[in-house]
Amino acid sequence: MNKAIEKEYLESAEIFKALAHPTRLFIIHTVKDKKLSVKELTQLVGIDISTMSKHLDILKKHKIIKGEKHKNFIYYRLAIPCVLDFMSCAMKVINKK
Repeated sequence: MNKAIEKEYLESAEIFKALAHPTRLFIIHTVKDKKLSVKELTQLVGIDISTMSKHLDILKKHKIIKGEKHKNFIYYRLAIPCVLDFMSCAMKVINKK
């Protein structure tokens, strides 16, 4: 692949990588309608806070979720709802198998 084509699709590939983990997909679906803290998400998933923070950092880096500070806590919400459209499309592909 030539460099110009690779560069054109690199950002899209990075978004797919950010979505390529079950925990991150769960986070996206969980914060679509409500804001949740790291602690709340950690309890729902059953992983430690440091691991959850890493997942959240990846999603924040790609601006898929957004954190809002309230007092001593940061609450996360979905920043780009259209990502759920992609997930819906992915489920259609899975169901066709």
